[in-house]
Amino acid sequence: MHNATTVTAKQQPNHNQVLKSNPADFIPKGYILFERINGDLNKDGIDDCVLIIKGTDKQYIINDEYRGELDRNRRGIIILLNKNNQYQVAVKNYDCFSSENEDGGVYYAPELSVGISNGKLYVQYSHGRYGYWKYTFRYKSTDFELIGYDASSDRGPVILSETSINFITKKKIVKENTKEDADTGEEIFKVTRNNIVIPELLKLSAIKDFDALEMNY
Repeated sequence: MHNATTVTAKQQPNHNQVLKSNPADFIPKGYILFERINGDLNKDGIDDCVLIIKGTDKQYIINDEYRGELDRNRRGIIILLNKNNQYQVAVKNYDCFSSENEDGGVYYAPELSVGISNGKLYVQYSHGRYGYWKYTFRYKSTDFELIGYDASSDRGPVILSETSINFITKKKIVKENTKEDADTGEEIFKVTRNNIVIPELLKLSAIKDFDALEMNY
């Protein structure tokens, strides 16, 4: 089951019809722009806009013994649909991502990247030589629904296992490398296919913390 926490007021979709020409005008007080991504999200041929925002609360700026001053303010997302060069909020979730300065232990913390391709929104965490995991969202009505999850566990260039979940077809595929001493391209995979049971598709607006999501179906 996914770990979907209760939606708070800050995460609820914005159902009003406020239109603004400047995407930056949607950034709330107490936040700054961290990154902007453009691309078509509703298949109308017009580039929409995704804003990754970051809090500015000084209490989350810390001094680390080894890394110096670190800004641990969380990050969030605002998705704006383009209506004749006027933007309207489709989804807002102000604090669903951890900061870019988390403690990764013996290795650096996973790196967040957000992208748009083929009308879909991708949220990916890359962990260098250890692999990655990626969430795929699709716009529907007043929110973005989680329709896919892909993950790869690696040892450098060698794939140890891969997981792919399609929440539309409710299918899960797991590929496990059975050749422990394999070099790149020499992996031998055992493939397992299962059906999964989900009551409903998880909505982006309802995700309180991506770090707490569980994909153990």
